[in-house]
Amino acid sequence: MNLTKQTTAAPFADESSTVKNANRSPRIKHAAWGRLDVEGKAEPYKDAKLFPGGSREWNWRETGTGHVPGIQIADVQELLDHGAKVVVLSRGMKKCLQVPSETLDFLKKKQVEAHVLPTAEAVKLYNRLAETSPVGGLFHTTC
Repeated sequence: MNLTKQTTAAPFADESSTVKNANRSPRIKHAAWGRLDVEGKAEPYKDAKLFPGGSREWNWRETGTGHVPGIQIADVQELLDHGAKVVVLSRGMKKCLQVPSETLDFLKKKQVEAHVLPTAEAVKLYNRLAETSPVGGLFHTTC
């Protein structure tokens, strides 16, 4: 498992980008407080799950996620179910969202590379990884 703090910038996907391969991970076009614009999606997300072949709103109530106890195993399992081999977990703009050791241990046991970062850095890393890897990500765009 790789818990990195990524510092190099990667460009966001071009506004005119379209998903050419239905099984690749969609790029993030723009991220701001409370808003995530994702390739192939007309409306922005507040919080989102991105994975090879698509994306969807991340509704924390589905799995019991909250700032505490943090990102749940069921949230990352969905990314793996869609074929993600690398996972990027954003902790929010101010790093308020926790990632429990149980979730990281689950990914390690599955031999899935995991990156835990503040949202802005997570977006940059996710977009870079999406160029070459089946990557999944959980993105929290506020606190």
